[in-house]
Amino acid sequence: MAAGPRFLLSGYYGFGNLGDEALLEVIVERLRRRWPGCAVDVLSGDPPATARTYGVEATPRMEIGRVRGAIERADVILSGGGGLLQNVTSLRSLLYYTNVIRTAIRAGKPTMVFAQSVGPLDFWGRAVVRNFCRGIAAATVRDERSRALLQSLLPGVQVERTADPVFLFEPSTEPLDLKAEGLADDDAPLVVVSVRKWAGGDATTAAMASVVDRLAARHGARVAFLPLGGPPDAEVSTTIIRRCASTPVLLPDYTLPQAAQVIGRASLVIGMRLHALIIAARLGVPFLALPYDPKVEALCADLRYPAGPLFTPGQPAPPPTELARRLDDAWERRAQLAAHLRSVRPEIERLAERNFDVLNELVTRPTHSAAGSER
Repeated sequence: MAAGPRFLLSGYYGFGNLGDEALLEVIVERLRRRWPGCAVDVLSGDPPATARTYGVEATPRMEIGRVRGAIERADVILSGGGGLLQNVTSLRSLLYYTNVIRTAIRAGKPTMVFAQSVGPLDFWGRAVVRNFCRGIAAATVRDERSRALLQSLLPGVQVERTADPVFLFEPSTEPLDLKAEGLADDDAPLVVVSVRKWAGGDATTAAMASVVDRLAARHGARVAFLPLGGPPDAEVSTTIIRRCASTPVLLPDYTLPQAAQVIGRASLVIGMRLHALIIAARLGVPFLALPYDPKVEALCADLRYPAGPLFTPGQPAPPPTELARRLDDAWERRAQLAAHLRSVRPEIERLAERNFDVLNELVTRPTHSAAGSER
């Protein structure tokens, strides 16, 4: 124990999703800053890559015996960050994450829902969270909608609204040459688009192609698609690019620091991916959201962001004239939107740091000592 507590992290780690990898990078960095001698173990889809990248221990997330062993060795279990407690992806996914929580609670380990978005949950999803998460020691969530939902399911737990830890992400200062990607360092403004597969794919494709073409023709922008979710995002990006009359580019499979640099250079970001929008907000880059999931709407609400969504994937797209109006309005107000993001940044960073304050309160709580004593 003199060396510090041992943390076990359960999340969507080791799958090449840069948003989740950004979460892991910030969480590990902040844990080591607070507890210099701590040990960190991560349940990962690719343990060798996770261990190599972050200098942590990593346990295969689907090997039940090894997961139980990792829980037994840990002092504190963190479920998160991310959007783990939802069953839109699948009930199976929800059962996986909540079963890790239930196993940890039964082992007498202090267990925390950490910086998550919660929901959407149907009747069965709510029942799973209510029963499997009963007995958690603490909970922080990254938006007010999630706080209200989780509090209703776990009334005996104090659920605190914080903010996504990626608001603490420090971008790299290493130079990045975009000329090889067809993005010469000229006066043309750069627009970064981050999309993923979702319902209503063809309607989304047509709407996005019209948006990209208007950015090129009316505003002289160079548009680059940034696939934060790896090959699946690259595939849907390519489908949109093929529908365009203009010539947007598809960026390669960048590392997280490189992806953040690209976003930082943009004049505007258009995004479905939550962490594309969070990194944009962190860097003061104006954005237009494509809220495929309530967590994206919740981010905009918590930022008090003064630009509505461009459109909602999976729902009928607005008429072309309305879509053009929304785009042009945001383009003309870029300076105002960037100023707003800079003004709310200190408060959002404080809320992001609060996740680790709550964790510290848990680690130092007498009945939840870092020795992992049973409750």
